Amino acid sequence: MKNLSPNHPSLYQINTRVWLKQISLEMGRAVTLDDIADRELDRLAAMGFDWLWFLSVWEIGEVGKSISRSHPTWQNDFRNTLSDLSEEDIVGSGFAIRSYKVAEQLGGDAALARLRDRLHQRGMRLMLDFVPNHGAPDHPWLAKHPEYFIEGSEDDFARAPQNFIRVPSLVGEKIFAMGRDPYFDGWPDTVQFNYANPGLQEAMSGELSRIAGQCDGVRCDMAMLLLPEVFQNTWGRTMAEFWPRAIKDARSINPQFLLMAEVYWEMEWAMQQQGFDYAYDKRLYDRLHEGHAQSVREHLQAEMSYQNKLARFLENHDEPRASATFPPEQHAAAAMITFFTPGLRLFHQGQFEGKLKRISPHLGRGPLEPVNESIQEFYDELLMLLQKKIFREGEWNLLECTEASTGNHSYQSFIAFSWSGHGGKRVVIAVNYAAQPGQCFVRLPFPDLRGKSWKLVDLMSDDHFVREGDSLEQDGLYVDISAWRYHVFEFYES
Repeated sequence: MKNLSPNHPSLYQINTRVWLKQISLEMGRAVTLDDIADRELDRLAAMGFDWLWFLSVWEIGEVGKSISRSHPTWQNDFRNTLSDLSEEDIVGSGFAIRSYKVAEQLGGDAALARLRDRLHQRGMRLMLDFVPNHGAPDHPWLAKHPEYFIEGSEDDFARAPQNFIRVPSLVGEKIFAMGRDPYFDGWPDTVQFNYANPGLQEAMSGELSRIAGQCDGVRCDMAMLLLPEVFQNTWGRTMAEFWPRAIKDARSINPQFLLMAEVYWEMEWAMQQQGFDYAYDKRLYDRLHEGHAQSVREHLQAEMSYQNKLARFLENHDEPRASATFPPEQHAAAAMITFFTPGLRLFHQGQFEGKLKRISPHLGRGPLEPVNESIQEFYDELLMLLQKKIFREGEWNLLECTEASTGNHSYQSFIAFSWSGHGGKRVVIAVNYAAQPGQCFVRLPFPDLRGKSWKLVDLMSDDHFVREGDSLEQDGLYVDISAWRYHVFEFYES
């Protein structure tokens, strides 16, 4: 089996239910995880992925599904995605989990175990979801342990009906808080767990440990909501720390168990300190979206111990499609910055084909969209390049860019960095992240340039140039790049 733990791994997120629906339409029958063809797994392995994240495999309750099918705002979103929407397409949110058992229609726990084995045979690992903040409105704990949830009153319901839900119980109807974060209304198909209750913490830690026996890692939904200070601010209740103990317990079951935190509000470092291997880098995404190179460059000046544990992405199931967010040339430039920086590289199903419509986690079918061939060709090149050992195991450095001539301020639009690897390999990447051409000198970190000639080969175009080492060391590497374009130069002694 190939190395499963490169310093900078690649992960591919799959919308499981949508993918299986597509396969079922092709095969003319209902399918399970067992029907994912070996050739498809071979293809994904050949693309260089270390991890496959199968979204939404757990059991969803009927109540949550019913809410998904009747919520008026959601219906508008669903119809924007599927013009021929039917009730059957709305299968309920994969984040309103009733039980951490693989849904029977997907083949159950046994099919998941077989899929995991098949991934391991190809040198890939399996990632699943863990949704710690809330459960489904028909979660079995509501009957057995209502104290595991935050209960509300009639006054609460009258004051904030958008944040509370009536749930039938053994002793009559009860009111519980919906799962939510402190800045938005509740998620109406969920019920909030009460982390001030030690029994709930014990039970959720047990769920995470059990999941650690079924997969190799989890993406933890809204992980920062379980920080004691956030929980206190949201619910006015004091909780003991959850993550350090739960992670320790899970790793007693699976020592290599990996955890990735969905996190916002500049709490990435806090989640890393809680024990997470990776935290979402939403700030890089936002700054690339804003289109200002300076703020991107400032973000990339952070300590490497922090940057190495960030998950970089241009889209996922929560964000709009990258091809709908970025114009084509900016899309490619943003991808070059995102995926050639250190950390975990998170790609999303449909991203490589340039799909435009985001698919809600409530839906079990996606729209048919044509492939954007230029975007696909770009990602084909990018993914092949990212498989090089230097980008998986090498050392990364952000580089200084200086003006190419007096008064030429276009150097401020450049973002440049180098990768160095074993055997003296070295690559310099320069991106002009602006809508106009620019020129600059890139200051190089290599100490042995002087007295030699160097051949620079652009790995994304096969263009090549020869430069004298004395000039490279004294002035830097001169680059003249058109709007939103880039170079990936590998250095060879000439």
